[in-house]
Amino acid sequence: MAKVELKQPIVDEIAANVDGAQSVVVVDYRGLTVAQDTQLRKELREAGITYKVYKNTLMKRAFEGTDFASLDPVLEGPSAIAISKDDATAPARIIAKFAKTADKLEIKAGVVEGDFYDAKGMQAISAVPSREELLGKLLGSIQSPIANFARVISQIAEQGEGGAAVEAGAEA
Repeated sequence: MAKVELKQPIVDEIAANVDGAQSVVVVDYRGLTVAQDTQLRKELREAGITYKVYKNTLMKRAFEGTDFASLDPVLEGPSAIAISKDDATAPARIIAKFAKTADKLEIKAGVVEGDFYDAKGMQAISAVPSREELLGKLLGSIQSPIANFARVISQIAEQGEGGAAVEAGAEA
């Protein structure tokens, strides 16, 4: 069996993982301890993110013809990819947070919703809250004026009832 035939299933696996992905982040994992790597994998898995180490040439071959082909220049040295199909900012956010405790972990670059970002761009994306957090903040900002309005109306109504009772007492 030829070497190409042995590698094709891996290329197909990578292509299947990135198919329909919201984001792909390439990281340099050199220097991580086994415990740190295990912890990072656990956090990413809990967030529904696929994290794997592949050979760079196989990733390049799998990325051909996709938005992720722009990652080819950063695929040098040891590289791992974090793939998210649901939350576009989750891989960058989790890896950047983890990198604060594991200084050897480094984000090389990434593609988020079809756009290429270098390491600095990915740091900026890691600061973007998740979709759920943003929706929660939006809902809170919509509810706040309504709740304040309801409170004011309630206080006016209470004052009106209290004022009517005082007037009724004055007439007697």
